[in-house]
Amino acid sequence: MPDLTFGEKLLIARRQLDLFQYQMAEKLGVHPNSVTKYERGEGKPHAAVVRMFELFCEQNGIRFDEYQSAQQDRSNAMKIVLAEKVSPATLAVFAAEPGWEVVTHDKLGDANSGGLPAALADADALVVRSAVQVDDALMEKAPKLRVIGRAGVGVDNIDAEAATRRGIVVMNTPGANAVAVAELTIALMLALARKIPAANTTMHAGKWEKKSLQGAELRGKTLGILGLGRIGLEVAKRARGFGLEIVGSDPFVSAAVARENGIALLPLDELFAKADYLTLHVGLTPQTQGVINTKTLAAMKKGVRIINCARGELVDDAALVTALKSGQVAGAALDVFVQEPLKDSPYFELENVILTPHIAGSTAEAQEAVGIQIAMQVREYLKLGVVQNAVNLPSLSHEEYVQLAPYIDLAGRLGSFLAQTGKGGIEAIHLIYGGALVDAKTDLVRNAAIEGLLQGSENVNRINAAAVAQERGIRIHEDKRESHRGGAATLLAIELHTAKGASHATATVIHDEQPRLLEFDGIDIEAPLEGNLLVCRNLDVPGVIGRIGTILGEQGVNIANFALGRERAGTQPVKALAVVQVDAPVSDKVIEALYTIEALLDVKLVTL
Repeated sequence: MPDLTFGEKLLIARRQLDLFQYQMAEKLGVHPNSVTKYERGEGKPHAAVVRMFELFCEQNGIRFDEYQSAQQDRSNAMKIVLAEKVSPATLAVFAAEPGWEVVTHDKLGDANSGGLPAALADADALVVRSAVQVDDALMEKAPKLRVIGRAGVGVDNIDAEAATRRGIVVMNTPGANAVAVAELTIALMLALARKIPAANTTMHAGKWEKKSLQGAELRGKTLGILGLGRIGLEVAKRARGFGLEIVGSDPFVSAAVARENGIALLPLDELFAKADYLTLHVGLTPQTQGVINTKTLAAMKKGVRIINCARGELVDDAALVTALKSGQVAGAALDVFVQEPLKDSPYFELENVILTPHIAGSTAEAQEAVGIQIAMQVREYLKLGVVQNAVNLPSLSHEEYVQLAPYIDLAGRLGSFLAQTGKGGIEAIHLIYGGALVDAKTDLVRNAAIEGLLQGSENVNRINAAAVAQERGIRIHEDKRESHRGGAATLLAIELHTAKGASHATATVIHDEQPRLLEFDGIDIEAPLEGNLLVCRNLDVPGVIGRIGTILGEQGVNIANFALGRERAGTQPVKALAVVQVDAPVSDKVIEALYTIEALLDVKLVTL
């Protein structure tokens, strides 16, 4: 059996010491990207790096003997089922492991021979793309299955909840096609600027219309990038070479990360007002759905050009068509649509729109990269137990999960509460565990809190939340304290640091299932962390509570719970807090009515 590779040893060491990649990079004096490449088996480390790592392992008592022997024992019995066609390079990742049995899609046979269910009877791993439906019934035929790998991002064809119940890890490959999408984005920008589709069409028609095809340079223009995840940053990297000024908006990316990538971080309204070209790279959430609409289009520069290679639902099609016809938007390039394939669209009649059939990630290189990445992830999980890009919950004993479940839910709610009441631009998150959480495995609690705080960010879940935060330059700190706020209850506190200040909240679970807010920004209160909440901050003067109730009644809003608190000390008048639980979400009209209360400082609608 061959020795562990340098990358495999890095993974083991990081897992033993609970280090992020950037932390290991600091120990070795290399860039975090180098650690990523080593762990993927790419590149050869310098001898000085290897020696530094060996010294680090000696100092921290890290040994690899047991992993080698465990690898030897397990590898002889591994069986991988590739249920759909993969590239030769993907197959080679598994084939290189001695003793591993690999069953490809063409060897599964037909229904008479049992097909896929029969092959899964003794399989350790299943790899699919998008065609095979992996439901609970299929998993029932696979009692030994430990991991399902999806070569792609979407996991709609996999019942992740059923997999979680059965203790099966579900992995996908976000970001593997980032370069492909970024390159098409740049190509569409150039096509819009230089009128390439029209030039091609007129030439094929035998026309020489040089004067009507005068274009514009990208140099000196401003590119606005909405969403600075992997794809957004890859676009920025390429756009710099064209001499574009790059501005971006993403509440989940720190100013430091933006600066490192040459991006000026702006609020969304300023981004819209400044951009000559606007490209969309955010996931679909309630906050981003229809973000390009009549109001936002009117706020943009006249003659802006818009590129969408993300999700069709980000754009209000009727509003964009109107803006294209009026000249408010000079041109648009769309690769994604609400309904696909696109049929009977008003875009068909517009010459200033470029349409492509959802091909941003469709390159030979991207498809191969996706296959290789999922193969390596599955291999590392089977050999070393390292979980990467999982979309469901990690393994916990049934008893541990039952005990933690209410606090995992609480953490997600408390994080979401702070996100919806906060100031954006997260720089650091500080979590404090008290009571029973002190001795518990709190990784899931932490990740649930981060997931709640980053709600609306692309591809964030309870498995990858900490890694996403790290990637976005957000610092995570955790403390466990036996005594917290002087009580014996099990408490969770989150302190959120942003560019505009800090906010703090503490919560607990009562009666084993009811989440309760106990403190918000230094004000004690007891309020439910569920449903629709109006969070009101006001000066503690007579009449405010009555006015809030009266206005809500006049607007037809029914109050389910009304919780109050105020500052313990301070100058007069002190500040007070009201958390009003209502039966349904309220409209902007209701919020505007509440702001007529003179002593009201701020009101936010929070939906949990």
